[in-house]
Amino acid sequence: MLAMSTVWMAGLHSVAEAQNPPAPTRPNVIWIMSEDNSAEYLKHFDADGAPAPHIEALAKHGITFDRAFSNAPVCSVARTTLITSCYGPRIGTQYHRRSRLAAMPEGVRMFPAYLRDAGYYTTNHSKEDYNATDRDTATVWNDSSNRASWKNRPSKSTPFFHVETTAVSHESRLHFPESDVDNNSTTTDPDSIKLQPYFPDTPLLRYTRARYHDRMMDIDEHVGKVVADLTQAGELENTFIFYFGDHGGVLPRSKGYVYESGLRVPLVVRVPEKFKTATSRSLGDRTTGFVEFVDFGPTVLALAGIQTPANVDGKPFMGLDVDAKEVDGRDETFGYADRFDEKYDLVRTLRKGDWKYIRNFESFLPDAMQNNYRYEMAAYRQWRALHHEGKLNEVQNQFFLPKSSEALYDLSVDPHEIQNLAGDPTHAEKLSELRARLIERLKSMPDLSFMPEAVLVDEAMKNPAAFGQAHRAEIANLIDVANLSLLPWDQAKPKLTAALNSDDPWTCYWGLIAASSFGKAAASLLPDATKQLQHTEPLVAARAVEFVAIAGDQDPRPFLYRSLQRATSEIEVLPILGTAVYLNDHTDGRFPIDPNLIQLSFKAKPKGEVQRRLDYLK
Repeated sequence: MLAMSTVWMAGLHSVAEAQNPPAPTRPNVIWIMSEDNSAEYLKHFDADGAPAPHIEALAKHGITFDRAFSNAPVCSVARTTLITSCYGPRIGTQYHRRSRLAAMPEGVRMFPAYLRDAGYYTTNHSKEDYNATDRDTATVWNDSSNRASWKNRPSKSTPFFHVETTAVSHESRLHFPESDVDNNSTTTDPDSIKLQPYFPDTPLLRYTRARYHDRMMDIDEHVGKVVADLTQAGELENTFIFYFGDHGGVLPRSKGYVYESGLRVPLVVRVPEKFKTATSRSLGDRTTGFVEFVDFGPTVLALAGIQTPANVDGKPFMGLDVDAKEVDGRDETFGYADRFDEKYDLVRTLRKGDWKYIRNFESFLPDAMQNNYRYEMAAYRQWRALHHEGKLNEVQNQFFLPKSSEALYDLSVDPHEIQNLAGDPTHAEKLSELRARLIERLKSMPDLSFMPEAVLVDEAMKNPAAFGQAHRAEIANLIDVANLSLLPWDQAKPKLTAALNSDDPWTCYWGLIAASSFGKAAASLLPDATKQLQHTEPLVAARAVEFVAIAGDQDPRPFLYRSLQRATSEIEVLPILGTAVYLNDHTDGRFPIDPNLIQLSFKAKPKGEVQRRLDYLK
């Protein structure tokens, strides 16, 4: 059990006294999480957002965090970051949906377990969606179900921590037929909507955003109900209320993407008057200090007077021992995207102040690459159709083109991240600074995603953090190989040649990915890459298929089909099917995939992500 730190309104206590301080000295905490919504959809954070009087009322009696960030732009990865207080790529929880649960790092619990040990009643209503498993899961929550409620605590003197998730803003709420534009009116006038500049201005896009504003107002009503329940029970002034989104979303180019629209979330914390010393602020204040999802668990523990556990990545942003000026000075956040359902695309971000750096490790993959669930939204389908019809301007068309290996944005003038400054010599120093900082963070974790997911599933998931430490030097080398794509071609070529001829399969794997980022400029590597079409590792051969398709004229599809036949598990098949989709959709029609030639070697009936890829290719 962790020792208690400073105890509310009672001065310093010994550890023994602090284990069960008098109930009135410990605040309750409620989290209200709305699924899939960015800060920009609420007027409290953006002038073009929806009104939300109940959320605004929380802010008047609390603190608004204008720069709050999910570390990942998708549910399971973001929610696992919240519950573990650890960065997903360090502990093996970075893939959505999980192929196997990751064990928590040694000595680390899901943070509600520490609250429960200290006498809190912990409840979750009701979505978990975690990619990790606690070694003693039964001790994390008193109740995690659709019946869970703080009202069920054993006595009124028992402090509680309660999580409430509302799905009224979930992506699926925008899976409506296009006919709804004419047949199902919205409360928000579509003509009053201001669209993001990367969208085509169509009635469907206007209607979609208007309909989402209506969902924001539904969320606000839910917040009002929670406040009313606390008031009726006499608990409002004993309770910190956090309202926030579980990641960004959910119009196109938000959920699943590491732009600000996918990572920046609304966060308002209502502070009870008698506990306002936990903030060192005036109620109603706003702060631009950066807070991340890894920080949320430590913050709840600090409010309860419990020390932050060792070996987590977060630090509290409220609590008696937290310096508000230090929080105001925080200016850095780290973001990550890996596999989203069936779609792989390894991307890392570092934002520092108003500068945002994005590293696209598989830059040849366009943002718009097929993800079945995304394209159930009519707005996504229309946007793609207009691209194919040649009816988009340069900014609107970016989503459908290969990405740059790295991007740099000045968010003070470009909040929608549409003007990449990475190639501007004026900003070369800033680019170099943020690139170096991100690389340092990836190596120091170390970032497990530089090993293929199939390797992690086979070798790492019993203790991913320990696996990372044991392979620290190997992962650092793979990051260096991946970063060859950032060098000028004449400097990169000899190092890529060496990588493509390495005896280590994953060095070759990343050498092929980096070479693909150069496109046809890397055609001189085709002899070396063509040899790898026969590689004994199916995942390496698939990367060779991509490079040959990008840089040469040879038809690599027979080697793709061969790789699928040689793969031995679904998690090995899945990225190879991603290569199939890339060839089918993004090579100018040169390499259409014949679904009749796709054969899988393993006998289990395909399901989940693999089945979605097969359905699409058919």
